[in-house]
Amino acid sequence: MFLLALLVAMGLLAGAAVHTSMPVFLTASAVIALWLLAFGAREGLARRRAR
Repeated sequence: MFLLALLVAMGLLAGAAVHTSMPVFLTASAVIALWLLAFGAREGLARRRAR
């Protein structure tokens, strides 16, 4: 459910890219990408510990 909310937020950012400058859009995209990587790493570690 949380990832769905993140996808919606990314859609809003993509729509807002038309109205913002490119550096702002790229910074926001990088923050979201880093958050996704951290989330994926945390979930991967949790699955390994559960085994």
